[in-house]
Amino acid sequence: MDLLLQQITAATAYLQTFSFEQPRVGVVLGTGLGELVNHINITHTIPYHQIPHFPESTVESHKGNLILGHIGSTPIIAMQGRFHYYEGYTMQQITFPVRVMKALGIQQLLLSNAAGGMNPAFKKGDLILLDDHINMQPENPLRGLNSPVYGSRFPDMSCPYNPALGEKLKTTAIALGTSLKSGVYVSVMGPNLETRAEYRFLRMIGADLVGMSTVPEVIVANQLQLPCAAVSVVTDECDPDNLHPVSIEEIIAVAGKADKLLSTLFATVIGTL
Repeated sequence: MDLLLQQITAATAYLQTFSFEQPRVGVVLGTGLGELVNHINITHTIPYHQIPHFPESTVESHKGNLILGHIGSTPIIAMQGRFHYYEGYTMQQITFPVRVMKALGIQQLLLSNAAGGMNPAFKKGDLILLDDHINMQPENPLRGLNSPVYGSRFPDMSCPYNPALGEKLKTTAIALGTSLKSGVYVSVMGPNLETRAEYRFLRMIGADLVGMSTVPEVIVANQLQLPCAAVSVVTDECDPDNLHPVSIEEIIAVAGKADKLLSTLFATVIGTL
């Protein structure tokens, strides 16, 4: 058994010492997005630092807890904060929780993030369903994993986001009276924000949104054949011809304002899964 598999096994075994129903849905909550926790009938809150081999979140707005419980009758496991390459973690560390959640039994994965909106039709606070992505991270979470125990070494990425899950999010958004647009997300390393020339370049290659997360987890979910969907909150408008300085505090504040809508959307969908 190689080191990564040993670590997955140890983390899974530790979590299984808690009394909870096997989770069907996993959720990753991004920057400034934590309201969903208020929709969960919580069974256990487990700090990341207690879980064997889990990284610890170093981003202030990421609380660093694994939440076990139910939304309606659906058992879920939610990450209250994620990990990023810019924090100094490897891609395998960043995606380690996805592998553990899959080992615990999740059948679907929902992800959220805060992102800069480069499409001029997107405004601050908009919710955007990701229908594709561009990976510009400097590493890949599958590098070096050649054992079939992890899934295919060459997973197909022609449709990285599950259409059925995406359709459920769209129809639920309509029913809730919430606007849910669609777009292409590009994942960059960070942690600095982009220059005007970089925004022009990223828009030119087909991206509507830019952020520093999500894609590594989605790659691993596809290797694990785990259906997933992701929604971005537009936290700043990245028009290179009318660009204004923005701080992480402003980004978190905008995400927080949209969080109630996104959390209601997620909670409603999860309750039907």
